[in-house]
Amino acid sequence: MKIYTRTGDSGDTGLFGGPRVRKDDIRIEAYGTVDELNAVLGLARTEPTSADLSELLESLQHDLFVIGAELATPEPGQQQLPAIGTADIERLESSIDQYEAELSPLKQFILPGGSTGGATLHVARAVCRRAERRVITLEGKNDIKISPDIVIYLNRLSDLLF
Repeated sequence: MKIYTRTGDSGDTGLFGGPRVRKDDIRIEAYGTVDELNAVLGLARTEPTSADLSELLESLQHDLFVIGAELATPEPGQQQLPAIGTADIERLESSIDQYEAELSPLKQFILPGGSTGGATLHVARAVCRRAERRVITLEGKNDIKISPDIVIYLNRLSDLLF
């Protein structure tokens, strides 16, 4: 199988189990931003870190693949795709609680920086917030139904990345 197909040369792309749409379609923008977030988390994983944090970042990347697949599918319920759910959100909340317990109370805004890894996670947080905005925009178009768990997950993920 070749990496190039030439099917997108005219500016459109195929959705999973669905029609072809323009590459600037809001659905493509939504899952493309989730993909960008996944790439930034991959970059963060290249920095020296604890095994626990590396495992967490990898699990987040797997979750983002699940979210991207659902967003790339016009009718995910018909495709038998895995889905993000309450347990995934609770796992994020547990991680937030764990890391927050190790921090002093926040008294001011935090400037991104300090280390390459920390700054990369701040970039990931900003991309995550953009992904959340794109998913909400997608949900508001043409009665497109998006699982509420995706929006909640992205919201909690941006909190965790903070």
